[in-house]
Amino acid sequence: MDWLLDHPDVKTIRVAAADLVRMARGKRIPARFSHKILSEGTKFPYSVLNMDIWGEDVEDSPLVFQPGDPDGLPLPTERGFMPMPWLDAPTGLLPLWMFHTDGTPYDGDPRQALARVVERYKAAGLTPVVATELEFFLIDDSWRASCACPSPRSGKRRTGAETLSLRALDAFDRFFTSLYDACEAMDIPADTAISEAVPGQFEINMMHQDDPLKAADDAWLFKMLVKGLARQYGFAGSFMAKPYEEWNGSGMHMHFSVLDRDGNNIFDNGGEEGSDMLRHAVAGCLAAMPGSTLVFAPHENSYDRLVPNAHAPTGIGWAYENRTSAIRIPSSGPKARRIEHRVAGGDANPYLSVAAVLGAALIGIEDKMQAPEPIKGNAYDQGLAQPPATWGAAIDAFATCPHIARIFPAHLIENFVMTKRQELHYMAELSDDETVELYSGHRPRKRPRCRDARGRFVTEPCRRPLAGARRRHRHP
Repeated sequence: MDWLLDHPDVKTIRVAAADLVRMARGKRIPARFSHKILSEGTKFPYSVLNMDIWGEDVEDSPLVFQPGDPDGLPLPTERGFMPMPWLDAPTGLLPLWMFHTDGTPYDGDPRQALARVVERYKAAGLTPVVATELEFFLIDDSWRASCACPSPRSGKRRTGAETLSLRALDAFDRFFTSLYDACEAMDIPADTAISEAVPGQFEINMMHQDDPLKAADDAWLFKMLVKGLARQYGFAGSFMAKPYEEWNGSGMHMHFSVLDRDGNNIFDNGGEEGSDMLRHAVAGCLAAMPGSTLVFAPHENSYDRLVPNAHAPTGIGWAYENRTSAIRIPSSGPKARRIEHRVAGGDANPYLSVAAVLGAALIGIEDKMQAPEPIKGNAYDQGLAQPPATWGAAIDAFATCPHIARIFPAHLIENFVMTKRQELHYMAELSDDETVELYSGHRPRKRPRCRDARGRFVTEPCRRPLAGARRRHRHP
């Protein structure tokens, strides 16, 4: 409540939790009633955290009709209130995460999944230190086919590479100034910004911190902020993995090290090669990579990014100071020895992605797994083992991977698999125009489908839509 008392101009608040596909699901509430949320939480159906990318129920979900679509208990996270600088009216945002009504964590919440991994580190006397690097595009989506934004200063569209271009950054200086001001107000530790190789593509790095939950919060909130703030400047902010066929895509790289009880970096052996613990963690990340690909590449478009010679990894390997490898050990002083995991796209759910990386590394440490020799040279030419190359294969690998079963609760695995199989099915039904519409930032309408006599959805679309099918109005 202190934040609201310090901001008397805030008349409404939003309360929101991240669902499995990283969308914010929540409510708008008058600020004068916020004390009830802080003391008692609110009510969401569990199924709200298990919607598909269109915001639709997952068919045959065990969370919806069979149990009567019951409510869970979303409670405020330790983050507390923060502003929403992309809205016109002063507004507060209160992040939530899901619990059962008896106060126990809900296994289908991606933030709770990350908290479980962090607790396993704590039980071992270890603390992960995490930072993310977020790449995104500023896009002119006013056309049928999205394209790079014209420079706000010159009005011209750049058509060539803009790697580390100060000119490209300066062209959007007003936007980035507002973005950094907003990050400071929201306690998001945004550090260096650069212009990337693609026109309209940028990257902002987050500072390292010893709280993985806050690091994932920051990435989730940063995505909301970029998208919302970009609209104030007349363009779209996009974390889509591969908006343009002819250009590289966007990633969400993650750097991490691990501290022991005395605050020492367990990856540091005083030399450039790092410790045995570092190699164990690398081995765990490599072993879990096929099963966790769905987390790092959650959409059909994600796999367009993971192609050779596009600055995105395609082979399961690691190396020192080598950006063609999936796992990179950056050059640094020994005390800063760390691992960079480069597989996740900009479209990944930060909570699931951080949990998958840290969980895999912990498996490697616990099992004292042995990493292969680091590669040298171009990883694309090494003949390395490959992660799943298609969305469908990644779904199957996630569902059956024993490492995934050690990282995530069975309930979350089941829900995520059902969600992604539904999305895969619907994407196959979309026409080319509808697919373009989806990837241009719009929400395509699904083709209506009928129920059979037993109430199940049939595969073939009917000639006339069934009124009310798949649409429900909740009044929680």
